[in-house]
Amino acid sequence: MSTSIRTQTIVIEPVTRVEGHGKVTIQVDEQRRVRQARLHIVEFRGFERFIQGRPFWEVPVLVQRLCGICPVSHHLAAAKAMDLIVGAPHLTPTAEKMRRLMHYGQMLQSHALHFFHLCSPDFLFGFDADPAVRNIIGVAKRFPELAVQGVMLRKYGQEVIKATAGKKIHGTGAIPGGVNKNLSIAERDALLKDLDQIMTWSEGALALARDITLKHLDELAGFGSFESNHLSLVRGDGAMDFYHGNLCAIDAKGRPIFDQVDYQRYLDYIAEEVRPWSYMKFPFIRSLGPETGWYRVGPLARVNLCRFIPTPNAETARKEFFEATGGRPNNMTMAYHWARMIELLHAAEVIRDLLHDPDLQGTDLVVRGERRAEAVGLIEAPRGTLVHHYVVNERDQVVRCNLIVSTTNNNTPMNRAVERVAEQYLNGVEITEGLLNRIEVAIRAYDPCLSCATHALGQMPLIVEIVGPDGAVLARRTRDA
Repeated sequence: MSTSIRTQTIVIEPVTRVEGHGKVTIQVDEQRRVRQARLHIVEFRGFERFIQGRPFWEVPVLVQRLCGICPVSHHLAAAKAMDLIVGAPHLTPTAEKMRRLMHYGQMLQSHALHFFHLCSPDFLFGFDADPAVRNIIGVAKRFPELAVQGVMLRKYGQEVIKATAGKKIHGTGAIPGGVNKNLSIAERDALLKDLDQIMTWSEGALALARDITLKHLDELAGFGSFESNHLSLVRGDGAMDFYHGNLCAIDAKGRPIFDQVDYQRYLDYIAEEVRPWSYMKFPFIRSLGPETGWYRVGPLARVNLCRFIPTPNAETARKEFFEATGGRPNNMTMAYHWARMIELLHAAEVIRDLLHDPDLQGTDLVVRGERRAEAVGLIEAPRGTLVHHYVVNERDQVVRCNLIVSTTNNNTPMNRAVERVAEQYLNGVEITEGLLNRIEVAIRAYDPCLSCATHALGQMPLIVEIVGPDGAVLARRTRDA
């Protein structure tokens, strides 16, 4: 004789202060134990189909319409794939350095946006603070200098993008085989003018993230945390590199799973599975299988995987980061913010060095070679490893495309973080603002860009319901989108 377990369901829709829309459902039994917690991506992305039949040279401009937050990442990943399609595996120094400058400007502006606008209210006011205060407007009123720094850091990164891509959003600078412009002396000098202040603000942002993490280490260490594998691009000598490198993966203890793999062969190492309750796929490492092969990407993974950061101040910060774990990989979910600010400082340092490189004023911009029909472009986007894979026919049309965006790579870890926090803080049928926010805090640590994985439709207010086994609504809470 079998007995059924009576459950209640909590729904959070949408998750707030992230890019895009998603929903969380949590099932609890009659003893208030969490039976299931899931992050659902409730919108549909069709770009793999949209671009079929389009000429390949349009792709770097088309695919970045996936998102207005990180278009540069899609622009460059697609351009890197199209470089190989036109037979240009090696760009001219001017072309590669212009792209790098564009990309590091993107990292700077995106990391600043996330830290100051989306997650700083939680740290500055506390997870349980009044939501009317716990937002960017509250930060601007209580901490005006910090708010200004966040705005100006992001603005500077966008100015770098404009100078290299032609526009701040959805630029056209990267083309198959190179770039369509160099950096003029006037553009260079305009960016150099504010660079010292940008460096100072970047160092201050890193200090803030580090100090908050260390001050609340006992509380944050277990918050939505778990051991995991980590995956990212790493330069051939082991250095952090956002633009190019080889695929590497380690387990939670730091042991290599695979090392310095040519990302053209990513399908030999990474697979994806589909689940009926989400439009986002669930990637995993083939050799480990879907149960244990999931992994984290993004700032935490990149800092864990690289052997060094090739700029001095960020490398000092990386060493300090590992002192907190005795030299072992850091598996603390909330450490993403600290790692993200290390990368922010690294991006500022790279921008500084590139702006002093005379190659940016070169005039040799494009390379062509022997055509090929299939290629992969891979880059480290702000949120993690981004894969663009294309097949082109003899008529120059895209006939197949596969995208694995950063947020997709983090799909399983985000679900596990939701489950951990729900287990730690769920309190019966009473839905408190603090509980809702803690679940969202765990998701926000990954800086998910749900727009990259989906296409938003309509308005979605935050609705949280607990539903009893008989279908009756036991409690309901609504917040405007």
